[in-house]
Amino acid sequence: MAKVWVAVHGAMGRMGTRLIQLIAEDPALRLAAALERAGHPRLGEDVGTLVGIAPMGVALAPTVPPDAGIDVLIDFSMPVAALEVAGWCRDQGVGLVVGTTGFDPTQRAALESVADRIPLLIAPNMSRAVNLLMGLVGQAARVLGASADIEIIERHHRTKKDAPSGTALRLAEIAGRGVAAGRLISSQPANPEVRPEGAVGIHALRIADSPGEHTVVFGLLGETLELSHRALNRDGFARGALDAAQFLAGKPAGLYSMEDVLAGSDGGPVGSRPQSGSAAR
Repeated sequence: MAKVWVAVHGAMGRMGTRLIQLIAEDPALRLAAALERAGHPRLGEDVGTLVGIAPMGVALAPTVPPDAGIDVLIDFSMPVAALEVAGWCRDQGVGLVVGTTGFDPTQRAALESVADRIPLLIAPNMSRAVNLLMGLVGQAARVLGASADIEIIERHHRTKKDAPSGTALRLAEIAGRGVAAGRLISSQPANPEVRPEGAVGIHALRIADSPGEHTVVFGLLGETLELSHRALNRDGFARGALDAAQFLAGKPAGLYSMEDVLAGSDGGPVGSRPQSGSAAR
């Protein structure tokens, strides 16, 4: 089987560091480039040494080396930086996996537009277990219907910049869609008034070094159902991102999701909205 050459954008972040470590251990993968912002103090140094493993022969760089030979680029950075690298991938015909969160609607639309030209996978959470949780939440919402009050509680490390998390927002979207079309999805109001019927409450906690916890609570009269995922470290997210990169390599242009990865689709995207002009079906 041909090796997949992967570039990591946001290489010195928590996720980028773990991705590089795991790529070095995987015989099916090769690190093609490690990218960080211009002005980073460690530019030019071998990324293997920087992440605490043997040298990899790849220097930390602000831009993609001309001879990198990238099959897929994985982005864990910030929205503005992710859009910049998405434009490069579009122009170069390189597949793109985006784990960055915090896009506003205009940024999200701009990001999705590159799927007309390249295979693009966007997911607020790359963990296989979290994506299974999303399916279970949708099923529970459909079965329990409007008889349940739905609340989502998420915890992340104190330095996470967006709140609620992209995963919590996605869980709220799934739960609300499962209960009834057009169901209001909102954060829990900060005032003492009773939360309006039809809302999904979201509570974001930022504590210490928590890599991520999500609990969806379905409150019924006389009983409660809770569906939870707790990350013990970042490996589940990182391994899921690498699964996504391997899945995306060689795929036709279109917008893909982790649902497609879990389904093992060999064609265009089956679990996400296709882009006009793409090979999706």
